[in-house]
Amino acid sequence: MIKVLIVDDHIIFREGLKKVIATDPDIEVAGEAGDGKEALRKITENTYDLVLLDIGLPGMDGLDVLRAARKKKPALPILLLSIFPEEQYAVRALKEGASGYLTKESVPGELIRAIRKAAQGGRYVSALLGERLADTLVGKGGVEPHELLSYREYQVFHMLVAGKSVKKIAQELCVAPTTVSSHRAHILEKMGMKNNVDLIRYAMERHLIP
Repeated sequence: MIKVLIVDDHIIFREGLKKVIATDPDIEVAGEAGDGKEALRKITENTYDLVLLDIGLPGMDGLDVLRAARKKKPALPILLLSIFPEEQYAVRALKEGASGYLTKESVPGELIRAIRKAAQGGRYVSALLGERLADTLVGKGGVEPHELLSYREYQVFHMLVAGKSVKKIAQELCVAPTTVSSHRAHILEKMGMKNNVDLIRYAMERHLIP
């Protein structure tokens, strides 16, 4: 039996994952956590065969949890889940030690396959990501400006281009407005942009927002 810990701050999404996992008799949800600190406590105190970890947690994000968990239990397989396209953070997550990366739009069957492969010690990547990695190895394609952003910076970038204010972003990420403003300044600098209008135009041209 593969015992899984689900880490996601949205209860409804956790319930959805539990229903998908319940379709496989060899996998069970052995624990749940709604934030990074709770996840690390449960990882330390309990035994799991795999962790399903949302990358977009408030406060301590998924990559921070991944790094900390790797120090506590380096052999524990961790699959990252995200709303963002896998090409944005999958490679970074794999380099940090993740056992795979799935978008939240993945079909149930793909999730089950990923859990099984990771629990057996393998790494799961989709066919699309495999092609992307192959292109990178043979030197195809350059690095886009938004790919230079850290996970948190990209998260703030996505919220800015969606029209959210600094105050609103701070509330959703559970951080101070000054922290968001600092992220915004770094985003503009890294991407060579002057203001939010430039960011929105950039995002629309690359279909990063509807």
